[in-house]
Parts: sequence; C-alpha cells; structure tokens
Amino acid sequence: MRLLKTQVDKPHYRLRNKKNSFDKCMSGHKSIKRSGYTFRNRVSLVKGGSEYFSLLKKLIENATISIHLQFYIFLEDETGKMVMDALKTASSRGVQVFLHLDGYASQRLPRHCIRDMRDAGVRVKRFEPLFRSKHFYFGRRLHHKVVVADGLYSLVGGINVCNRYNDMPGEPAWLDMALYCEGEASFALYNDCRNLWGEKERYPHISWNEVDKYCQQIPADEQMQVRVRRNDWVKRKNEVWRTYLEMFAKAEQQITIMCSYFLPGRLFRKKLALASKRGVKLKVILAGTSDVMMAKHAERYLYDWLLKNRIEIYEYQETVLHAKMAVCDSSWLTVGSYNVNNISAYASLELNLDVSNTALAHHSEEMLDEIVHNHCKKITRENYLSSQNILRRFWQRFCYWFINNALNLFTFYFKQEE
Repeated sequence: MRLLKTQVDKPHYRLRNKKNSFDKCMSGHKSIKRSGYTFRNRVSLVKGGSEYFSLLKKLIENATISIHLQFYIFLEDETGKMVMDALKTASSRGVQVFLHLDGYASQRLPRHCIRDMRDAGVRVKRFEPLFRSKHFYFGRRLHHKVVVADGLYSLVGGINVCNRYNDMPGEPAWLDMALYCEGEASFALYNDCRNLWGEKERYPHISWNEVDKYCQQIPADEQMQVRVRRNDWVKRKNEVWRTYLEMFAKAEQQITIMCSYFLPGRLFRKKLALASKRGVKLKVILAGTSDVMMAKHAERYLYDWLLKNRIEIYEYQETVLHAKMAVCDSSWLTVGSYNVNNISAYASLELNLDVSNTALAHHSEEMLDEIVHNHCKKITRENYLSSQNILRRFWQRFCYWFINNALNLFTFYFKQEE
C-alpha cells in the first residue's frame, strides 16, 4: 500500500489553490459531470467480520496523513476497543484522526472513552441534529459507515464498530458487506468527510497531484468506474434513491437485492412490478431472523405482493442479515448504508458506492447465488400461506402501517425560509 507524503495547509482547497480542488481536477472529464463516475479506481468486495476489521486495522496502521471515520454505532466492546486503540496509536504517530459518530445510536459509548481518545489527539464529534440550528428537525441520523485513509484508500458499507459485526469466538458476525476502494472515488469521499465535519480548522493537506500519480499507476485492466451516492433529506440529496430507480428502470435481465430492512415505498414497488413485467428476473435476499422484529413482521406483510409480482424471496438462515447491496445485469452494483425503505430515503444520512464493472458485478452475483443456494430458505406461495392466519396477518399489517408512519410520528422536520 503506497503512502502519501504528509503536508499541512489551509483547511479549504478552494481558498488555497483552485486547481487542487476535486471538482477542478476532474473538470476535464465531461462524462464525470454527466454520470458522476470517476474512472481510475481499484475496487474489491469485502465481507463483514474478521475480513473487514483486519482491513480496517491495516488502513489505520498504514495511514500517514489523516483518517476520517463515520459510523452509526460505535460501542465499547472488544471490537470497539481494538479500533479505539488503533486510532490512538495512529494519532501518536502524527496522523490526524477524525471520528464522526451518530449522536443517538452511539450514545452508549462511554464519556471516558471519548475523553481518552481526545486526550490522545483523536478528534471525536457527535452528529446531533436535534434542535441545534435554525433548521429544526427531529430524527435525522448519521447512518454512514465510511472510512477514508490518506484521501486515497476507503471502506464503504453497512458495517458498524461492535462485536456483532465481527467474528467473535463461538459467534460469527452478522452478514454484511463493504467495498474497499483505492483512487479518485476515495479522494471524493475524503472531501465529503471534511465537508460534513464542517469546522474550519487546519486540515491536513492532501495534494491532488499525489493522488493523481497513484491513480496513473493503476493498470487499465484493473480500473473501475465508481461514483459516490448520498442521501440527505435536509439538503435535498436523493442520489442513492435514484440509483435504485435507475436500476429498476434500466435492468434487462436480472436484479438481486440483499437488504436487511426491505420495505419499498409505492414508487419503488411500481418500478419493481414494471421490471418484472418486462421479464427481468428479480430476487430479494432478506433476513430470516432480524434484530428489529417489528420491521421483519412489516416486511413479511409485503411477501404476498412480492410473490404476486413474480419476485423471488429468500430468507437468510445463518445469522442476522444486515447487508445493503444490489447487483444488476452482471454489470453494475451498489453497496453502502442504504436500506430500501422510507427511513433511509427520508430520515437518515446515507452513503453508497456505485460500481460499473462487469468483473466485480459478476463476482458479486456469484457470491449472492452461493448465499442463496447454501444459506437461505426460499419463500414460496405454498409455505408462505401455510404460515399465515388471521391474527398473524393483522399483526403484520399493523407493523407495516406503524413502520411506514413512524416518519410522521417521530421525524418532524421544519425548515425556515432563508
């Protein structure tokens, strides 16, 4: 892993040197402006558990300039302590570390842990949007799971920092996925992390010229097209939502979705039904056992509709399924924090990476097929109907109504006119 030279400069690229900004450097690539894709990237699919956390630890240990981390859940258990120790060690080497945590889901991280990290030089910040600005909103959460090292290496997925996402003795990790990326997309993520952090301080300066040199060394046959996709309902960003709409509209052969809380809204259901009518083979891999049982009951309320529209349903049996990814036509895929439901669409900050690459998409489809064949139970109309009764159906419908209306009950938002 090649490391970039450490430089310190003013906090904002545009104030220092416009040609060093990501937008300016990319301005020569007209196709990027249209599609959002960067081209010089090396990408691989990473499974959750020990594989993910070994790579995360390696990124932290090899960083020389900066590390940005954004997580929804960060706990003080064996996995959390391992990551915290690695961050404190990196800071002692002079690496600038920025740890951005959701203020609600990570509230169980003790204050003494935050104090110890800050004493070691780690910058820790909670994302707490409740009544904290001229924009008043309730329930908006930082749902990202993002790591960027030296503006060049990144991890994006659905994996949080605690034991249930790691392989522990006698207890395998929840099923989850991430993408490891080197190249231009990581530099875009680096700038996004800085923008979300928001404070105007002396950030470590990472030269685009150094990133450009590294990207030039990626062999042409290894380069992949990658774009960063964000959802933030306050800032009117719905890019991940549009990725799924694009997938449903353009698919010609097949779409496989693996999602932990699958509750598509009306528009998504309409587009899925139209894709099925066009002859697209649709498969959804869902949790057999969920950590949020009300969401699972609500999800099962949709099984009748899915089966009527010839959408194959598979329930994962081994552990809790927490992954969020989709693959289309053996040609492109999306992986990240976004669940196919209204909460991800309207109540959380979400981030995915889209990759347009036949080899990686084909590999991902093979991996999903292996999960289906070896670790899933297929839901057919026969076994679905045999498991239903009036009371269960009523309860599933109530859960579906409650989950869909939770936004109205718990995510009040009011934005003042500027």
